[in-house]
Amino acid sequence: MTEAKEPLWQETSGELDDLLADPFGGRELAEEQANSSVQNAGSRKPARLVDMLPEENRQKAYELAKQIDPANHQAVILYGTQAQSKLLNFSHTMLDQVQKKDIGEIGDILNDLMRKLDQVNPEELAPEKKNFFSRMFGKISNSVQEILSKYQKTSAQIDRISVKLDLSKKTLLKDIQMLEQLYEKNKDYFHALNIYIAAGELKVEELQTRTIPELKKKAEETGDQMAFQEVNDMIQFTDRLEKRLHDLKLSRQITIQSAPQIRLIQNTNQTLAEKIQSSIMTAIPLWKNQIAIALTLIRQRHAVEAQKQVSKTTNELLLRNAEMLKANTVETAQENERGLVDIETLKKTQESLVSTLEETLRIQQEGRAKRHQAEQELVTMENELKQKLLDLK
Repeated sequence: MTEAKEPLWQETSGELDDLLADPFGGRELAEEQANSSVQNAGSRKPARLVDMLPEENRQKAYELAKQIDPANHQAVILYGTQAQSKLLNFSHTMLDQVQKKDIGEIGDILNDLMRKLDQVNPEELAPEKKNFFSRMFGKISNSVQEILSKYQKTSAQIDRISVKLDLSKKTLLKDIQMLEQLYEKNKDYFHALNIYIAAGELKVEELQTRTIPELKKKAEETGDQMAFQEVNDMIQFTDRLEKRLHDLKLSRQITIQSAPQIRLIQNTNQTLAEKIQSSIMTAIPLWKNQIAIALTLIRQRHAVEAQKQVSKTTNELLLRNAEMLKANTVETAQENERGLVDIETLKKTQESLVSTLEETLRIQQEGRAKRHQAEQELVTMENELKQKLLDLK
């Protein structure tokens, strides 16, 4: 995987110092001498933010508090704007990254993969019982060749989807690294805002506990109207500074909320990357293995069926030959034991001969009787003719 370009928002390790380098938007203010009473007065409030900061940041807050000049009318307006401006840019960057994160596309690819895996089910290769119509027409709906063709086509499609998923996984992993940089950037903004808020609170505390009381005392002692106006101006400045600190606290809350949001996006990306990894390294090979096993088993089944058919044919042939041998042997033995002419045949022949002789004799006798009768009739007829002739004379 090629290394990603450094994001535009990635800066040097001195980011925190950069955020604090120009607290008033570019207007250089004269530094005032620190008054030790500010820290002494602050010690009476144990809940101060400055007391919870790391030592290095605490010192920066004290230094920054010195730069807040009530005489600068723009000081409150511009205070902390640099950090807020970079926080705004950071928020835009984060939003862009979320919008570019097309989770739906990756989900569609995974769903497409699942559909492809379901297109060829190893169970389709299991032995199929022929129903009535299959037996009638002598074929099965899905032949092995059709399933093999379907498997090869689906396998090629799955390989293409795997390439897409691998690219998506690499993109997600790069985004996780980018989000880690955003997280660190957000943490820098959080620390910077804490320093700005702590410095502002120190200044408000100084104004309320030392500066304003001193101005009030001076105005009361001198009775000067302008002195009373200075007291009012200082009170108004303190009020505006407190409002400005409130705005900064809201910005800090954004950084606080951004941290878990970034982590949620990272976790989502990590989950998707792991899902893709599981699909590429586990689901697809497992599917192919199951198909290969199913194909091997069906080939074995066909070989077994062929062997069974050979055995069945051989057995049937042996049985038929044995039966034919038995029949031929019995018939031959029977014929060998028989005479040339059976007694029954001779009996029937003799009976037929006797019957023939008897019938011949009967016919001869009848013929002689008929001839004798005819001779008598001829004599009678001759006598009658003679008598008729005598009568004619």
